[in-house]
Amino acid sequence: MTDHKVVSRQEWRAVRDELLQREKEHTKRADELARQRRELPWVAVEKEYRFDADDGTRTLAGLFDGRSQLLIYHFMFGPSYAAGCPVNSSMVDGFDGLLPHLHARDVTLALVSQAPLAKLQGYKQRMGWNVPWVSAANTDFNVDFGGSYTPEQVRSWGLSENELPPIVAVNAAATGTDVAGYLSESPAVSVFTRRDGAVYQTYATAGRGVEFLMGYYPILDRVPNGRDEGDAFQTWIRRHDEYV
Repeated sequence: MTDHKVVSRQEWRAVRDELLQREKEHTKRADELARQRRELPWVAVEKEYRFDADDGTRTLAGLFDGRSQLLIYHFMFGPSYAAGCPVNSSMVDGFDGLLPHLHARDVTLALVSQAPLAKLQGYKQRMGWNVPWVSAANTDFNVDFGGSYTPEQVRSWGLSENELPPIVAVNAAATGTDVAGYLSESPAVSVFTRRDGAVYQTYATAGRGVEFLMGYYPILDRVPNGRDEGDAFQTWIRRHDEYV
């Protein structure tokens, strides 16, 4: 027997209809937030960045791949990592199917990481992904845009491992580095546009702001157990080839 409240279909419909009104209000507020994002002022990107790509060196403008809009996910794969972050990997699992639809709307989606290109290529092959992925190992891009931190920056935070959430130690071990090495990378999104040969940054978000890329969370939010994480935030997430 369930300990959850059970009612008649008629009673359920009344409560569901009440919730539906709040869901509609939430949708309208989300639409308004989206409009406000689009109206943010732009910042010209004047610094020259050169990335290591499968086909050689690319500039930031080159990452647009001929389109006018570019969304970059700063994938957590630092120089000391042996493998990509499991949580980041769970997000990218859903990207390949989105690419044709984004391209149809003049948007390029790409990954940028601080690890050397050879590491990224090997991991990409293991995961079976096709999304473009370049290395920022020889440029300041990831540091400048909040995707990576220098060892000095990490040390300056004065963080105690005992005060960090469990996910940090779990993912540090899963990526084959120590906690300081793991924290040198951060989940972040940077959005750019290209107009008349110039590149502008239009939007950025980090931390839980990147959850819009985690397709499984909206689904879990609608099933009875929800995310079911409690204090063990994201510690259940594995690479897709590691679930048993």
